[in-house]
Amino acid sequence: MRRLPLPLPLLLAGLGLGLGGESEPVPTAPSGAQCLEHDCFGIFWAPRPFAEASAACERGGGHLMTVRSTVAEDAIAVLLQNRSGRLWLGLRLSLPCTDPAQRLRGFQWVTGDRRTDYSNWAPSGQQCGERCVTVSRELRWEEGSCEAPADGFLCEYNYGGSCSRLPPAEGLPVTYATPFGARGGDFLALPPRSTAVIPAVGLELRCDEEDGGGLRWGRAAPGAWPCRLANGGCEGTCGEEGSQPRCSCPDGKVLGADGRSCGSPCAGAPCQHHCVVAGNTFVCMCEPGYRLADDGSSCEDDDDCAVVPRLCEQVCVNTEGGFECHCHRGYEMVEGRCRPVSHCYEAPCEQQCEDVPEGYRCGCFLGYAVDPEAPDRCVLHCNRSQCPAQCDTHTLSCECPEGFLLDGDADSGQVCVDIDECDMNYCPHNCTNRPGSYECRCHAGYRLLDQNNCVKITEEDGEGAYSGDFGPGPQTPIPSQTPPKAEHLHPCALVGIAVGVFSAAMVLLAVGYHLVKKRCRPPATMNYKCSGPHEKEMGLQPVALGCATSSQKL
Repeated sequence: MRRLPLPLPLLLAGLGLGLGGESEPVPTAPSGAQCLEHDCFGIFWAPRPFAEASAACERGGGHLMTVRSTVAEDAIAVLLQNRSGRLWLGLRLSLPCTDPAQRLRGFQWVTGDRRTDYSNWAPSGQQCGERCVTVSRELRWEEGSCEAPADGFLCEYNYGGSCSRLPPAEGLPVTYATPFGARGGDFLALPPRSTAVIPAVGLELRCDEEDGGGLRWGRAAPGAWPCRLANGGCEGTCGEEGSQPRCSCPDGKVLGADGRSCGSPCAGAPCQHHCVVAGNTFVCMCEPGYRLADDGSSCEDDDDCAVVPRLCEQVCVNTEGGFECHCHRGYEMVEGRCRPVSHCYEAPCEQQCEDVPEGYRCGCFLGYAVDPEAPDRCVLHCNRSQCPAQCDTHTLSCECPEGFLLDGDADSGQVCVDIDECDMNYCPHNCTNRPGSYECRCHAGYRLLDQNNCVKITEEDGEGAYSGDFGPGPQTPIPSQTPPKAEHLHPCALVGIAVGVFSAAMVLLAVGYHLVKKRCRPPATMNYKCSGPHEKEMGLQPVALGCATSSQKL
C-alpha cells in the first residue's frame, strides 16, 4: 500500500523550518556577566521582543536592566565589549505619548518607578503608541517599537550581599558559577549561592551565610582545606601538621562546630543569666538577688528580706530577683522613706491646710478667717475697728468683711470701718460692740433667747438658766416684781413737793395749837385759875383735868 506524502507545512514544522519558523530558545546562561557588590548584570545576545526579553530575565531571578547612574553605564560598556547591536533596557512608555521635557520622557522602569540620576537619550521628537528603549555601543538610549525584536537584552539581579573572589593561589585556578547561570573566573564579587570550583585539589566551595551573619566561602564538610587557599577557610590560624590542615583560635575563643570558625566559649552555653569567659572555658553567674543553683548554670531567687535584716523601714516584700519596701496603713513612701499620709492632699480647704492627729484643719491667709458655717471656706476678717480693704487691682473693686463698711481714706486709701450695731438698738438690755459683730447680754433674771432677744428666766428653766451677764453660781433672791427704775425729778416737781410739805406742816401746827388752847381754858361757872409753882401761897385750887404745870409736857 502506498503512503501519501505528508503535507509540506507539517514537514517543515518537523524540521524546525515551518512557516514563520519557531524562535530559537532563550539561552539560560548570559554571554557575559559582571557583579558589583550587591548587583549583578548579564548580557544575552538573542533577538527577542521586549515582553519576551523581560520574561527571560524574570525566570533567572532578575529583571531588565535599570540604568540609574554612570556606574551602571560603565557595566554596560564592559559587557558590550565594543560589539554592535541594540539591547533592551528596562524602560517602557507609561503615557500615551512621550514627553521630551521630562528626564525619562514619560517612560517608567520595569520596577514600577521613575527614580534615576542619569539619562542618555538619543535625539528624538514626541512619539506616541507603545514604545520601549534600547541601548547600543554608543550607550545612547533610543526609542522604538516594543514588538520589534532587538538584538539582545540586559538583565539585572539584586542581592543582599556578596562574597569576594578568593585570593589567587599559585597552581590553584578557580572557576565560579552564579545562580543566574553565568560562569567564569574574572568576577570581582559573587552573589549568594555562587560556587567556586578548584579542580587541582578537588574542592568545591559555596558562598553562603553563616550562623554569625555575613557571607563567606565554606563547605559542608567540617575542617580546613589547604592553607594556601584562603587560609584554609580558618577564621583564626591555619596550620598543617604533615599533610593535614587544621584551624586554631586565639585565646578567649574556641573552634566552632565547622572546624573553621572561632567563637566565644559562651556561645551556646547553658547559663541562665550571665556567662563569663575564663580562658578557653566559661563560668555562669547570676543577677543580683539570685544565687547559682547546684547545676552550675541556672539561677534561684534569694529571699532578700530574710537574708538582710531591717532591709526596709517598715514592710519588706520579697519579689523575683529583688524586693520591695512598703509602708503601714496611714503611711506613704516618700523618697524611699515612710511618711505619715497627709490628709491635706484630699482636703477641700480653700486656702491653707494643716495636718492634725485627728485629720486636718483648714486655715486662711492674713486678712481672712475660717467661715463658721463652712470650715473649709475663708471669709474676709478684721479684728480691729478699721482695716485696709481687699481690692482687686484689675477690676479696681474692693471688698470688706461682713459687719464693715467700705470707706475712702485720704491717707490709707480704701478702708473697712466697723459698723457699731449697738447704736442701732439691736439689744434690749446690754450690748457689746465687737469688730464686725456685736453681743447682746441680758439683765439678771433674764436669758438670751437668740442673738438679740432676752426672755425672763422661769422656774422651768432650772438652775442652769442665767441671764448672760453673770455665770452660774450663788445668786441673791430675785423679787417677784421688779422695782421701778429710778428717774430724775423735774425742778417744778421739787417745788411742788416742798410747798406741799410746808403746807402740811402749817396745818399740823394749827391743829396742835387749837387742841392745846381748848384743853387749858377754865370752865365758865368756876373762877379757878391755874397757877404755877411761882405762887407763894399753896392751897387747894380747882384744877381742870389734864391741867399741868409748866414743867410738865403735853
